[in-house]
Amino acid sequence: MSFFRRPDYTSEATQFIEELKAVKPDLEAQQKAGRALLWDKQVDRNAWQEFRAGQVPQQPYVYQTR
Repeated sequence: MSFFRRPDYTSEATQFIEELKAVKPDLEAQQKAGRALLWDKQVDRNAWQEFRAGQVPQQPYVYQTR
């Protein structure tokens, strides 16, 4: 045993998450489904390149007229 070893510690947040997962075992599946709904999307590379090519360069001071 190491001289500097501290006793096992779990924070209140970790304890809460572990208890929540014990009560709701399907929680991670719900999180993954929500992420897939909003974030995990297929990117159309051609459309993205067209979007980037069509951008107008911004002026150094945005509110100044020419």
